[in-house]
Amino acid sequence: QVQLAESGGGLVQPGGSLRLSCAAFGLSLDDYSIGWFRQAPGKEREGVTSISSTDGSTYYTDSVKGRFTISRDNAKNTVYLQMNSLKPEDTAVYYCAATRGSARAVPSFWEYDYWGRGTQVAISS
Repeated sequence: QVQLAESGGGLVQPGGSLRLSCAAFGLSLDDYSIGWFRQAPGKEREGVTSISSTDGSTYYTDSVKGRFTISRDNAKNTVYLQMNSLKPEDTAVYYCAATRGSARAVPSFWEYDYWGRGTQVAISS
């Protein structure tokens, strides 16, 4: 049974940092690419970043380039999202998701098969 479990969300001030984790169970990061998505109140779910299973290539939406970094630890079957220089507009529920095979772009939700339950990130002074 596949399960993805996010953790690491919280409340931080603008300019602060958070590191989210996505632990994967029932699948291998050798075979599945992982994407991070976010959804703010009243807005559509947005693809933030992805990391490819095959070669570790990474992709970022423009609004987070230079601030967010996705990485993975295949031995722990865990993907991380390091978020720096956080802004109020980064406030959202963050989800990780898995798709079999390579990732080739910023993730689109319809491409991903398995989803975690999300973790809340709030940026406020």
